[in-house]
Amino acid sequence: MKPTKARALIVEDDRAWQQILSEILTDAGLSVDIADSLDDAIPIIRAVPHRLAVLDLSLSSEHHNREGLRALDAVHQHNPGCTTILLTGFATVELAVDVLTEHGAFTCLRKENFRRSEFKELVNRALASAPLVDNKAGTASTPGVAERVSAIRDRLGPALVVEDDAGWRDILGELLGDAGYQPRLCTSFGEALGYLHREKYALAVIDLSLSGAVLNDITGDEPSAHNMDGYRLLASTRAGGVPTIVVSGIGSPEDIERAYTEQGIFAYLAKQTFDRHAFLQTLKEARSAGISAGELAGLTDREREVLDLLAQGMTNKEIAGVLVITTNTVKRHLKSIFSKLDIHTRSAATAKAIGGSIATDPSE
Repeated sequence: MKPTKARALIVEDDRAWQQILSEILTDAGLSVDIADSLDDAIPIIRAVPHRLAVLDLSLSSEHHNREGLRALDAVHQHNPGCTTILLTGFATVELAVDVLTEHGAFTCLRKENFRRSEFKELVNRALASAPLVDNKAGTASTPGVAERVSAIRDRLGPALVVEDDAGWRDILGELLGDAGYQPRLCTSFGEALGYLHREKYALAVIDLSLSGAVLNDITGDEPSAHNMDGYRLLASTRAGGVPTIVVSGIGSPEDIERAYTEQGIFAYLAKQTFDRHAFLQTLKEARSAGISAGELAGLTDREREVLDLLAQGMTNKEIAGVLVITTNTVKRHLKSIFSKLDIHTRSAATAKAIGGSIATDPSE
């Protein structure tokens, strides 16, 4: 008897996206069901089990529509062994963390960053790590909250690239994209300063020398015989708590030392000896450093312990048990944390803990 194909569900109201996703899932060996609304999805979810489900957040033209979350919850209720992926054009880090921690999704992707090849790899990984149903308990065994949250830690973080050479700009942008960041590419001091004023960045990669401007005296001493507008930006990234990597073809030992001691850069990489693998490793190290920097530096040691445990999905009672304190003390710490980080929800606190940019949902 021929084995039955595993099934996949697509819940998406856009026909073009239905076709793209259906082709990829069919190529992965899945039999595909498609629904373009919550009302259409529910009967399908109840009728047959699915191995994988890909759902859009908004299933109508209304900007604040979030029926995709209701469909997501319905999938997990009726088919706890199904691996779910949320694909949306409206994702913020806070929403993505909420989708993972509260709604049990495998990951959350942004449509504007969609690449067929990457999605194919993601589908293969999702299928390989699909939750297994515990026959004794009758419930799904899912990966831990910390592991699932880490899947989106960098993918939703913007990174600023300030480089006037088109070739280097493309190289750095591609590497940052491959590492999961959202590159913002610019060529001049003024353009970069505008970006820094408009958006919060998880990382900055800056060339010290930017052409097309008059040489400036940065520190009172002449730093080099080159334009050093890139150096001027380091003060802005430092003030904003943005981990900064300098990738430059110029810079005397004195320039580089000042960049470390006066502007607090994370790393300096010379273009003459640039190595892709070393750059990617530096990104990982800078990411880890960025998580513990910035706003979180204002928390006390105890508050950081409470925040770390909250980010692992623990309740107030569980946090109290681990730290051997009362739940009322946990609540006081959380109140202080929320005040210092200017947030109002547990999912927002979790997003802060993983180093993301928060876009507060006014509906919360």
